[in-house]
Amino acid sequence: MSLSRVAVVSKDPDIQQLAQRYSREVFGADDLADALDIVQTVNPDLVLFDQRFGPGRIGEFLDKADKRIGSVPVVIVGSEGRPSGSSSEYLQGGAFGYLQTSKDYVQMERIIDRIEDASGIAGRQTDCENLSSIEDSEEYAQRFFAENIACSVSMVGKSEAMVSSLKMIKLVAGSRCNPILIVGETGTGKELVAKAIHTVRHAGEQFVAVNCAALTASLLESELFGHVRGAFTGADRDKTGLLELAGGGTLLLDEISEMPVDLQAKLLRVLQDRSFRKVGGVKDIKCKATIIASSNRNLKSEVEAKRFREDLYYRLNIGPIVLAPLRAPERRDDIKLLAEYFLKTSAICPEKRDKVTSLTKLAIENLERYHWPGNVRELRNVIERAILLETTDKIGLSGIVLDPTECAQASQSPSSGLIRGFSLARAERELIARALKETGWQKTRAAALLGITRATLYAKVKQYNIERESHCAEARRPANRDDVLISSLHEPAPC
Repeated sequence: MSLSRVAVVSKDPDIQQLAQRYSREVFGADDLADALDIVQTVNPDLVLFDQRFGPGRIGEFLDKADKRIGSVPVVIVGSEGRPSGSSSEYLQGGAFGYLQTSKDYVQMERIIDRIEDASGIAGRQTDCENLSSIEDSEEYAQRFFAENIACSVSMVGKSEAMVSSLKMIKLVAGSRCNPILIVGETGTGKELVAKAIHTVRHAGEQFVAVNCAALTASLLESELFGHVRGAFTGADRDKTGLLELAGGGTLLLDEISEMPVDLQAKLLRVLQDRSFRKVGGVKDIKCKATIIASSNRNLKSEVEAKRFREDLYYRLNIGPIVLAPLRAPERRDDIKLLAEYFLKTSAICPEKRDKVTSLTKLAIENLERYHWPGNVRELRNVIERAILLETTDKIGLSGIVLDPTECAQASQSPSSGLIRGFSLARAERELIARALKETGWQKTRAAALLGITRATLYAKVKQYNIERESHCAEARRPANRDDVLISSLHEPAPC
């Protein structure tokens, strides 16, 4: 179990290690002002405070944070040398939880469960042995994954493009290439690739990720390198940077194209010398981590536009790993596989996990025709939305809502008279009624024609209240705009 982002308001390395254990991205702050800036900038799932902040200061933080972004879970981490009797004061003051020490993993996991339940975050199992309590893990591996390395981080796909990417990942991970560059559009799985490389190279070590687009230049520099006391106004204590925190593990610089140019020069020096200094410091610190940079932009074009340093680009571009978008012809074979995988592993509606078991042929064809600007991330959202909407055992065409915002705007637009009142549900009802008419209401043949089971057909007939005479009766009615649109797509059978 893990959270996406955790903010740590402490200089205690044990608390920072605790955050790394349960989060993909960790942001450090030294005081309440820093913490409020981070909360407003990155909206973390959890904020960890050490016990040096009393209940009064925590209450002050919560009050200011609520006014800026709304409720944010705060957990206090105690220590063995300090009394824990005040834990009730923290909880009464609004803290989400209290840990006796930074090693209180059992309580931490309970707190994460509560956060996930409260926010609707679905804890996904990434190890293929835990994907389902019903299905055998080997069957899952053979069904969804092309390589063992893909299975270990849930990189689903067997297309030509995916196999090519996996070969490059294995080649780079097995080498001493450092730094490593991953390029791909938003939602293609760049972080999964970084974790796959980390799994091969540094299993058991720290994986630290930072989004370069989420922080200001000064905050990003302090996050990466750390700072010494007195380096700037408000720096009243030393801070450990992410480069040091990563140790002998992996540091992922996500969206590196958004890094300010002056900071790019400092990063280049780190990559060349394998050492760095904290902001305001004079001591060189050895950099042992594998540095992975990812970008959703074409870095060569960024260099030409003078937004990215040319020397840093060539330093990164040793063995780039390029991820193809879902709309690419060599990747489209993965769409059906990904949709089935998300359906099998989604925890958005636990009560439907064993009830909604597959997708209809029409639904899959609709997914395969779409261009997927949001790639795999968008596809996962579409499937989870379909699970929420579906009332039968199969996701049908009516459940595949590709852009709900666009649909809502279209229904409210004065210029959308042609499609007002028309919906995927209406189209599905029309298709079922026509299939029944064409087969003389032989439901087994109609179900086969539609690519659904007989039980699903019965459920749909009941859901849409389709009667044997209703289709002909509707056909005799004066045509409205919806009927004209439907008939233009499929000529009705004679009644």
